[in-house]
Amino acid sequence: MIKGLIFDAYGTLYDVQSVQARTEKLCPGKGDLITQLWRLKQLEYTWLQTALLGYRDFAAGVEATENITKPLFAKYLDLDPYPEAKEALGALRHRGGLKLAILSNGSTAMLTALVKNSGLDAFLDATISVDDARKFKPHPECYALVEKTLGLKNDEVMFVSSNGFDVAGAKHFG
Repeated sequence: MIKGLIFDAYGTLYDVQSVQARTEKLCPGKGDLITQLWRLKQLEYTWLQTALLGYRDFAAGVEATENITKPLFAKYLDLDPYPEAKEALGALRHRGGLKLAILSNGSTAMLTALVKNSGLDAFLDATISVDDARKFKPHPECYALVEKTLGLKNDEVMFVSSNGFDVAGAKHFG
């Protein structure tokens, strides 16, 4: 019996492309390219760190003081949720009996700000960062954080993600 729905954050509940308008304003004619490359590099970074058995927070050692990077980093803490995200989570919350959470490669600080700024915190039982595993998804220890945080066994959880590597990792974990 499914007792919990766990969602990926970036690309699943939150539109990572919503930073594009701000990028275009700051870098006219390059907003789409920069936004696409930024996301690809984020994914590449997490896969490489996982393959090398390493882990470093996305923002480690970065001081956002530049005129362009500061507003872009700020936008990443205030991404737009997909239009249906609040309604869907609200309906699931109203249904009752299900624990709802996010499991994300984002850092605890990034996710805390993002979930609060968007108002999705009102619907979630937990926001779980891979920080606690010190690894990135699809490493199995990341998915193990769900049981540790919510007390739900693998067969009691349905994982939802728009990212194929993430779905494959969750399925492999069980």
